[in-house]
Amino acid sequence: MHCDRELDVKGLKCPLPILRTKKALAEMLPGEVLHVLATDPGSVKDFQAFAKQTGNALLSNDESNQIYEFYLKRK
Repeated sequence: MHCDRELDVKGLKCPLPILRTKKALAEMLPGEVLHVLATDPGSVKDFQAFAKQTGNALLSNDESNQIYEFYLKRK
């Protein structure tokens, strides 16, 4: 999937992945896509809730080898 920016938050625990994602999205233009890599298993629910609360679209989330990938589209 195409992304405009990538953010690596592997090794960080809640709430840092969400806080860094929020900061990254604030620096992006509407419609741009952010690709996030995380290792915190709780990040799946965190990113779903974050997208719902902020209105940024969670385009995709996947897990492979304990690495969680998220694609968020800035509103």
